[in-house]
Amino acid sequence: MSKTVELARHLETLKINNMYKNDFYWTWDKTDDEIDAVFTVADALRDLRERNKSTRVFDSGLGISIFRDNSTRTRFSFASACNLLGLEVQDLDEKTSQIAHGETVRETANMVSFMADVIGIRDDMFIGEGHKYQKTFMDAVKEGYRDGVLEQQPTLVNLQCDVDHPTQCMADMLHVIHHFGGVENLKGKKVAMTWAYSPSYGKPLSVPQGVIGLFTRFGMDVVLAHPEGYEVMPEIEEIAKRNAEATGGSYCKTNSMAEAFKDADIVYPKSWAPFAAMEERTKLYAAGDKEGIAALEKRLLAQNAEHKDWACTEEMMALTKEGKALYMHCLPADITGLSCAEGEVDNSVFDRYIIPLYKEASYKPYIIAAMIFLSQVKDPVRALMAMDEAPEQRKCF
Repeated sequence: MSKTVELARHLETLKINNMYKNDFYWTWDKTDDEIDAVFTVADALRDLRERNKSTRVFDSGLGISIFRDNSTRTRFSFASACNLLGLEVQDLDEKTSQIAHGETVRETANMVSFMADVIGIRDDMFIGEGHKYQKTFMDAVKEGYRDGVLEQQPTLVNLQCDVDHPTQCMADMLHVIHHFGGVENLKGKKVAMTWAYSPSYGKPLSVPQGVIGLFTRFGMDVVLAHPEGYEVMPEIEEIAKRNAEATGGSYCKTNSMAEAFKDADIVYPKSWAPFAAMEERTKLYAAGDKEGIAALEKRLLAQNAEHKDWACTEEMMALTKEGKALYMHCLPADITGLSCAEGEVDNSVFDRYIIPLYKEASYKPYIIAAMIFLSQVKDPVRALMAMDEAPEQRKCF
């Protein structure tokens, strides 16, 4: 029996009917079975590809990508995921589109969605705006489908918003699951999601929020660590607390990086901007206050510089469980002595974990493909079985 067949049989036991023709905004909107299904399908698609089996469930169609912030890994992961399933990708460049001439979100949503099966949107820069834009866009798409403008209803995959980065944190978690040999081995593992110094400012909160919102669902002991003043959204912390209570794990906060790293099984040192400052930034941009923006940036860079000791050093790693915690990062990291003079992680630490980091990143295309697959394939179990049995190869030799 192939791995894909085993995974398909597991998928058959899960209650996932609500995933079909539905969107993926953030992980806490999904049930445990639905989260399990994404991991299961991601592993099945990877197994099929590694065995040179075709995973094309579409013979035509588009994946529309809208990146309102810079991206390398997520952009290429989305393109890879669409291609894996048989879709072509078209990137919407707002600077060269009619959006620059005042085209409305409602109009844009319908005009780009003809023959589109999935729309991936990244909008993570402004608190209160990213998720709202994604929701406004998809509401217009659904209206177009209901009114007969669109022949099919495309699916949204949140490629990062101001609240969550589901494709990243689910790729992170799948990496953790494989690293520790299965979900059953995660309970009680200590996770240190910590702020780390960066010589830049304004990095989104969605990665740390995504991690605490997802990892607490697995009975893990999750610690959020940051200097005073670098709080995340309080509503996401409430989600983390509820998850921990439900799974027998724990969630706590500390203002000590060393305390978070002590005896940790997993460390995730990553810079982010204070929630309050990101709210202020959004208001300044909305008002077009360039002087205010410049002053805020100067203030935040100075604030960051007060916490240069918040770095993933060899000394800090020695505090972890047996000194061998799994180091994680969404990349790119600010690497001390390599990409910057002082940053999030020492070059020696980063270099030692570079292969696991690349493996961590490699799960993202399959996570995105699984999200698309489960929302667009009515009978995913049958589809996986058929792909496993089919003689079609991805490439001929």
